[in-house]
Amino acid sequence: MAKKATSKGGSGTKGTKRSGDSSSRAVARAGGSSGGRSRSQEGMGEAFIKLLQSPLVAELVAVAATAALASLAEHGFSSNSGGSRGKRAGKAVKEAGKAAAAAVGRRLSNEIEEIRAAAKESKGGAKG
Repeated sequence: MAKKATSKGGSGTKGTKRSGDSSSRAVARAGGSSGGRSRSQEGMGEAFIKLLQSPLVAELVAVAATAALASLAEHGFSSNSGGSRGKRAGKAVKEAGKAAAAAVGRRLSNEIEEIRAAAKESKGGAKG
């Protein structure tokens, strides 16, 4: 794809694209000669997959979906303005996104507060 862009461009852009092209080839060669991904990258990938499978992430997705659906339903039933249908739909989706983000923010704040309270209790119990 990059080669097509360099052949169509002018003489000034050819040099720029080619120099970027050669550096990307060097990176590809270095990655290919190492025999694949490094162990730290594999560990990060596994950690990310475990994070996605965690109950907290599943709950956050459920909270966001519920808030977005509620916002869409409310906007769909209560919005009888004179605007066009496309504008109403765009506004509804925007409001649904805001509602989902706010719900996730509230849930994360609650979770962090619970963690802080548990940490204080464990520190107090260890000293006493």
